[in-house]
Amino acid sequence: MPVLPASLIEPLWVQFSELIGTADRHAFDPSHPLGCHRRRVCDRVVFDCVIAALVHGSGYERVAVPGCSDRTIRRRLHAWAQQGVTKQLLADALHGYDRMLGLDLDDLSVDGSITKSPCGGEVSGPSPVDRAKQGTKRSVVTDAAGLPLHLVAAAANAHDSPLLEPTLAGVPDTVGPLPDGACVHLDAGYDSGKTRDLLHILGYQHQIATKGQPAPIQVGKRWVVERTHSWMNGYGKLRRSTDKTKPVVEFFLFLAAAITVIRRLINTARTHYRWDRRPTTRRLP
Repeated sequence: MPVLPASLIEPLWVQFSELIGTADRHAFDPSHPLGCHRRRVCDRVVFDCVIAALVHGSGYERVAVPGCSDRTIRRRLHAWAQQGVTKQLLADALHGYDRMLGLDLDDLSVDGSITKSPCGGEVSGPSPVDRAKQGTKRSVVTDAAGLPLHLVAAAANAHDSPLLEPTLAGVPDTVGPLPDGACVHLDAGYDSGKTRDLLHILGYQHQIATKGQPAPIQVGKRWVVERTHSWMNGYGKLRRSTDKTKPVVEFFLFLAAAITVIRRLINTARTHYRWDRRPTTRRLP
C-alpha cells in the first residue's frame, strides 16, 4: 500500500522529476575508468523511499528496498538537497494553487514549532520545552488559509523573533511581490519594539498579541499557522529528525510543505473543477 495516495504522489513526482532532470541521466556512470559500473538506481525508486522516510520517520535502512540500499538513498538525498529542489517544488505548487484558486496574501501568520532531533546536527540545540534535549525549531509563514509559503530551520533554543526576518524574506521569492498593506499576525513571543521596527521597514502592517494579556488563539487570524504546524507534525521525519545537515533538514521541510499545498489544492479544487478520477470525498484515494 503506498504511503501517500496516488492522486498526491503522481503530480508530485512529475514536477520533481522535471526539477532533477531525470531525462539526462545515464544508466551507467560515463566517468568510470573501466567504462562500466553497476546500473544506476532509478530516481523514482529512490524518491518513493524518501517519501516513505518522510511519512513514517523510519531510518533509511528500514525503508530501503531490494536494489536500492540505504547508502544509495543517503547519497541521492544529499545531492537533491544541495540542489534545493524542494524549495522550487513548493514554489511551483503555490503557483499552481494561485492560478487555480488564488492565494490570500493580505493576511500572513508566522510562528515557530519545536520538534525532536536526538542525533544533534547543524540545526539542533537544547530544547527549552523538553528538559534541554536536542531539538529543532521550524519557523513557518502562511497565507490567510494556512498554506505554508516559506520555512526556516534553526536550533530549538533560537528565539522566534530573530527568525522572523529570514522567514518573511523568502516569501517574495516563492510567491512574488505581496499586496500593499499586507498584515502579519504574530503571537506574544514577537511582542517587542524590534519586531515592530522590522515590520515597518519591510512595509507590513502587523497585529501582535500583547505579553501578559490572555489572547485565545481563536481571536484574530493567526490560528491558521498553528493548524499548519499540526499538519506538518503528521510527518514522522519532521516530528523526530535524525538528519544532521541543514540542507537535508530543509529538504524534508519544504517537501512536506509542498505535499500540504497539493493536498489542499486537490481537496479545494474538487468542488470547483472536474477532471478524470476526481476525488469525490475529502479522503484522497
